[in-house]
Amino acid sequence: MSPARIAKIVLIGLACLYPADWAIFQARMSQGTGMGSVAVQHFLKVPFKGNRAEYDYEGTENDSCSRSLFPQYSASAWNPPCWWLEKHKVRWESVEWKGDGVLAGRF
Repeated sequence: MSPARIAKIVLIGLACLYPADWAIFQARMSQGTGMGSVAVQHFLKVPFKGNRAEYDYEGTENDSCSRSLFPQYSASAWNPPCWWLEKHKVRWESVEWKGDGVLAGRF
């Protein structure tokens, strides 16, 4: 088999797998079992003068996740799959300085 043919088969397989995953997710949502939650540690990086930074621990929060293979859109937000969130339990957020000494980020 040529590499182009293998790539075509993989793309067709993925194109069929995502709608099936979405349908299963929707069926689980109708039963109330489509979403889960994982405890994730949150950290914040705040820059200082002279290329220094402060790293703040913000605590542990339960983040919502979808019980599916791919990320799914639910409750007006994209939710990562629970299997991925279980492997990435630490979340880093960075705050950056805008021009006038104002912090830009999640504030």
